Order: sequence, then C-alpha cells, then structure tokens
Amino acid sequence: MRARWGLALLWTVAAWGQGAATPLFDGKTLDGWVVDTPGLWQVRDGMIVGRHDGLKYNDFLRTRKHYKDFELRLKFRLVNGEGNTGVQFRSQPVPDSHEVAGYQADIGMQYWGCLYDESRRKRVLAQAAMGSLDGLDKTGWNEYVITARGNHITLELNGKRTVDYTEPEPGMDSPGFIALQVHSGPRIEVWFKDIVLRELR
Repeated sequence: MRARWGLALLWTVAAWGQGAATPLFDGKTLDGWVVDTPGLWQVRDGMIVGRHDGLKYNDFLRTRKHYKDFELRLKFRLVNGEGNTGVQFRSQPVPDSHEVAGYQADIGMQYWGCLYDESRRKRVLAQAAMGSLDGLDKTGWNEYVITARGNHITLELNGKRTVDYTEPEPGMDSPGFIALQVHSGPRIEVWFKDIVLRELR
C-alpha cells in the first residue's frame, strides 16, 4: 500500500508540474501538522485517518505553515459515507477552543461540494452547482481541488466545478493554515491521502 501511495504521489506531482507542488503529508508521519486531540488522528497505510466513536466538539488537524494563494489537491474517503468532514483553508484558531475559523470545502451529508464559513459567518457561502455532484460515490475515494487567489475561490470535486465564488467582504484573503476536520456527533472515520499544494504567485 505504501509503495502504491508513493507512485501515486510522484505521478500527481509530475503531472501537475515538476517542482511546482509540495506534498503536505509524507505518507508516514504527522510531521508538519498540529494535533489537538491525541489518538483522534493517525497515519495508516499511507493515509491520514481521522476517527472517533462519538465527540462533543469538532476537531481539526492543521498545518503549521500558513498559505494565502494556492492550489490544493487531495483525495479523501468518508467511510460508509456517514458523518460530516471538510478541508479548512485560510483558517485561524479560535482562542480557548478546539474550533478554527475560516473557509471550508465541505464533505458529507447535504454539504458535499459546498463552500462553508466555519466559526466565522457560520453559513454556507456557496452551494454546489447543479449537476456537479452527478455520479458522486459518497462511500468511495474522491478528489478535491481547492484554488484560492485573492478574493476568488473555486472548488472542484472529481474534476467538476462545484463552486466559483468571489468574496464580497474585504479582509478575508489573509493567509491561514490548511486543516482536516472530523465533525462532532456520532462515530465517523475519514481517510485523506495525496495532499499536495502549489503556491500561486
């Protein structure tokens, strides 16, 4: 499994532009990431796995480095298609809390492919475009491409544009960390792999 992960990641980086992209996950450790809740996040078979059997708060595994303008590619699988998770970006910690505030490319329930504003405006900023979720396998592997440049954000899910959003409010394009979420509530398990980021100049 680890060998296949390495080949897949090498192919992703090469196909995306040699030397242009940086893996955020080495496939072996959580080096470069901040773990708030020990035991909730682990590395298994070249994947980052977030899992709990019931949790009263949202939890986030976040990068130590902050990013502003970028293209982020990653693959994910929401086991059994159950629960809610997402990928945070341009995010900041909420003091004295497990929460973070910022944009989220949402995953799960009725939020697949949506752009959500976590712990800030606390609402869906853009719904998935009509037809963009056709053929989505909610129990299998899927791929997000998240692009943020200035006040313009796009989300692509399995090669289909779900969100094309221009931020109307000023000051929302500050750099922030990337974070993976497991939502509060009943049991959830989500897998992430091939997490690669290219900064835009």
